Amino acid sequence: MHQPRGILYVVATPIGNLGDMTDRARKVLSEVDLIAAEDTRQTLRLLAHFGISGKLVAYHDYNETSTAPRLLAELEEGRNIALVSDAGTPLISDPGFSLVAAARERGLTVVPVPGASAAICALSAAGLPSDRFLFVGFPPRTRSQRRSWLGELAGERGTLILYESGKRIVGTLRDLGETLGETRRLVLARELTKHFETFLTGTASALARRLEDDAEQRLGELVVLVEGRDEDADDSDRAEAERVLRILAETLPLARAVAIAARLTGAKKNALYRLGLDLALGRGAEDASAEGEDG
Repeated sequence: MHQPRGILYVVATPIGNLGDMTDRARKVLSEVDLIAAEDTRQTLRLLAHFGISGKLVAYHDYNETSTAPRLLAELEEGRNIALVSDAGTPLISDPGFSLVAAARERGLTVVPVPGASAAICALSAAGLPSDRFLFVGFPPRTRSQRRSWLGELAGERGTLILYESGKRIVGTLRDLGETLGETRRLVLARELTKHFETFLTGTASALARRLEDDAEQRLGELVVLVEGRDEDADDSDRAEAERVLRILAETLPLARAVAIAARLTGAKKNALYRLGLDLALGRGAEDASAEGEDG
């Protein structure tokens, strides 16, 4: 008879509060033949808390390529496997994509066991629009790459959700303010579902100052939610940026006028510079036309 193939379960685990562990997740973890864990020590503590004994194998970013074939072979041989991350839902800024994709390509059964997710947890309580949102994971580490990355997201109208570490959160908040402007509301969620859970709301620069002054707010897991671009405000924002630039350009060199206008309005320097060139060309054409009429 044909050997039935195993099932790959993608199992969500608590992000802090162990009371959020679902009965279904406990049942699956206690019954599978193998548990593929991002951090076996973390998962062993979780299993011990619920009285579950199971065979664990490490599966993380550094061994994903070498371990995935072994796990796929186990599935082909009929063994059931649970995939878990340190906390929350696997594949959401955690390892597992290549394994799930390969299992799907082979026609293996992949079953989600839903539960906690820091991104959705934060969105549900942030008070920002949730009808459209974009989860973007962790920003790049260097400032130049991070600003370029944020610039590509500037036009998104849905709420942006990103993760960041306590070491880089202040710099990321400042880059958010300088890249997306200071008119958008931000919410910073920290230590979700835990005893010191905190939600802070404000502009990017205000939150950066708050965290710079309070080291405690830089501890733990951080989720940043950013209000999407306001379509109704776009025209008025552009008009205000143009008004400010026109005034400054009357007495200052264009580069200096653009730099000051960007700081005052939150508009991007490149867009303001192009606008300044257009204004200069327009004035040149008007002057030429006036000289022709005088002649």
